[in-house]
This record gives sequence, C-alpha cells and structure tokens, in this order.
Amino acid sequence: MISEFKVYQYTSFNIKILRRLCLFLILALLAGCAGTPEIKSVEHKQLPLVEYALSLQGAPYRWGKESPEEGFDCSGFVMYVYSKHGIRLPRTAREMAHALPPIPKYDLRSGDLVFFNTRGPRYSHVGIYINHGKFIHTPNRRIGKELVSIMDRGYWRKHFVGVRRPLLN
Repeated sequence: MISEFKVYQYTSFNIKILRRLCLFLILALLAGCAGTPEIKSVEHKQLPLVEYALSLQGAPYRWGKESPEEGFDCSGFVMYVYSKHGIRLPRTAREMAHALPPIPKYDLRSGDLVFFNTRGPRYSHVGIYINHGKFIHTPNRRIGKELVSIMDRGYWRKHFVGVRRPLLN
C-alpha cells in the first residue's frame, strides 16, 4: 500500500515538471517572436511586365528619351515598359511618385516602382522591382544600359526613398 505522503510527493513532483515544461514552451515561443525582423518583400510571381523590362537590357542611356531606338532615362524606361502593358504613367520619377499611392517596403511585389534620391530631389531615380530584392533601371550615362541592381546594398540602400504600385490591368 502506498502511503499518502508518497502519493502527495509523486503528484507534487509531476506538477513541478509540468509547470517547468509549460514555462519552457512559453519562453521558447516568446524567444521566437523577440528577434528583430528583417524587412523583406513578399515574393510574388514575376509579371510579364517585368520579363519585358528585362528583355530591354542593352538599350543605351539617353537623358529625356523613352524608346529602345533612341535610348532611355530612368523614368522614360519605366513609362515605356508600363505603356506597352496598357498603363499610362507620368513622365518623370517625381511625377510618378506623387501620382501613385505609397506602399510599405515590406510589401514589395514584382512590378512595383522603387524610388531613390540620387541627385538631391527626393524622387530623382526610379526602377521596376523584379523580386528577391532586385530591381531593373537605367542607372546613368557612365554605365549606360539597363541594369539589375540589389536594393539592400550600398548605394541603393542609402538612397532608397519609397515604393509605389501602379494599378495593373
């Protein structure tokens, strides 16, 4: 026959173990939530619009131009790509940024417009987000061709100012 003391001792021991197990599980859950989250975009299927933009690589940089034959500046490139998909955008990066609704950086999607301050004005450069932190743009006369760059590195990270999403048909 088991004495009452031993039953109490056995039950008390199980309750202590159960409490410690619960405490451990709660701490493990909280530790998983306590880290600082990285701002990463939600990856989506790459749009035909983005595939088309990538197909234009090699056209020369030409300030104020907006065609593959003459060349592109950054906003001319974006405007041209979107126009080929039935979407009209304003001509300059600044006008695009002011005409379109802002989107949080963590909600980036393929086809979104990414804006940078490269010359002083807040919205002086624009590109098209591809996916996986990359965007395509016409960078400048020195480089001279559309280029895929990584947003979260060096120069582009420092000069990033916002995201806009044109309404896709």
